[in-house]
Amino acid sequence: MSGTPTLPGHPHIARRGTTLQVEDVALDALAREHGTPLFVYSKQWMLDALAAYQRGFAGRDALICYAMKANSSLGVLRVFAEAGCGFDIVSGGELARVLAAGAEPAKVIFSGVGKTRAEMRQALTAGIGCFNVESEAEIDVLNTMALEQGQRAPVSVRINPNVDPKTHPYISTGLKGNKFGVAHDRAVAVYRHAAALPGLQVVGIDCHIGSQITESSPYLDALDRILDLVQAIEAAGVPLHHIDFGGGLGIDYDGDTPPAADALWKQLFARLDARGFGDRRILIEPGRSLVGNAGLCVTEVLYTKPGEEKNFCIVDAAMNDLPRPAMYQAFHRIVPVAERPLLPAIRYDVVGPVCESGDWLGRDRDLAVEAGDLLAVLSAGAYCMSMASNYNTRARAAEVLVSGASATLIRRRETVEDQLRTEQAL
Repeated sequence: MSGTPTLPGHPHIARRGTTLQVEDVALDALAREHGTPLFVYSKQWMLDALAAYQRGFAGRDALICYAMKANSSLGVLRVFAEAGCGFDIVSGGELARVLAAGAEPAKVIFSGVGKTRAEMRQALTAGIGCFNVESEAEIDVLNTMALEQGQRAPVSVRINPNVDPKTHPYISTGLKGNKFGVAHDRAVAVYRHAAALPGLQVVGIDCHIGSQITESSPYLDALDRILDLVQAIEAAGVPLHHIDFGGGLGIDYDGDTPPAADALWKQLFARLDARGFGDRRILIEPGRSLVGNAGLCVTEVLYTKPGEEKNFCIVDAAMNDLPRPAMYQAFHRIVPVAERPLLPAIRYDVVGPVCESGDWLGRDRDLAVEAGDLLAVLSAGAYCMSMASNYNTRARAAEVLVSGASATLIRRRETVEDQLRTEQAL
């Protein structure tokens, strides 16, 4: 892609002439082959994002566990498994996926507030590396399940540090009003209880304060509070082998300027070193920052519709494909796949065909397009396909992974027959 102008924040998405491409593959050609809506991912972008974390952890005892809820497609999981990553899961289904993708069970950590007994049994049988437990009730149930299987479950208690991540309230997880984790002031008592149970082996402490965080200060505040607890817990006679610091680092959706992963961890390790914890094993759980800007969604313009107050650009992708705008009022850049320099730009709301007023992908976008043109919705690698649905009996999109000049279909387009297969008419 040398000599080809790339899009800001998307070094592996560029124009060759007037046509947009991912790495060395043209998007219009992919759309002709696979149809639309179509998700396209850059493998090199994922590896480059991972490399920033790896640089930040150079010379340290650390494990990067990809938070697969961001994008759980097998082809994406395989990229990170081959790169040596562990995985952060939140369900038994996700455990089955990472094992199918070739993950090492000992590198899997199981988070989430509502693990079922069946999921605990499944994870114990697989031999995962750690359960991140989130309540005293869960601790007692996991102890029972481990004893029934003649095992000791490795556990880390997730702490709610009451730190404001300064992000959207739906993706804030470390405040007192959030459902996640054990309250900071209950931590020592909870650790004493867990350490006394015969079916558990306490191995660490866990913290995750939210998602799409674009500042360093919430991380530093949370780190100090967690290190204070580590000292108190170990003073109470419960040794901790690792500190799991979660994930949540943001990406550039619309001029956002989160710190680079290696720069952030330089700050965090400086604080860890200053407080005498620099040699402690560190686990982290990045998700969005590894895949968010690696992906985009190609969609076809169906109609342009003028209105009294708004002009609408109606496309074939919808809120079931790209749920973030409807859920979070989130911003995604939207650009034409092929530029039309002679066509005047008009201000549109870009909307889908789903029968909901909330089915919009972008507000007030200046676009020079006509019916039949293709648009690319950028920064769609995280929390799009993994949250996609069949609302309106719409088929989930196909997915393609690009590596250089090679494009591999990693998920075929769903059919109506796929959706009906598990149902039965009376």
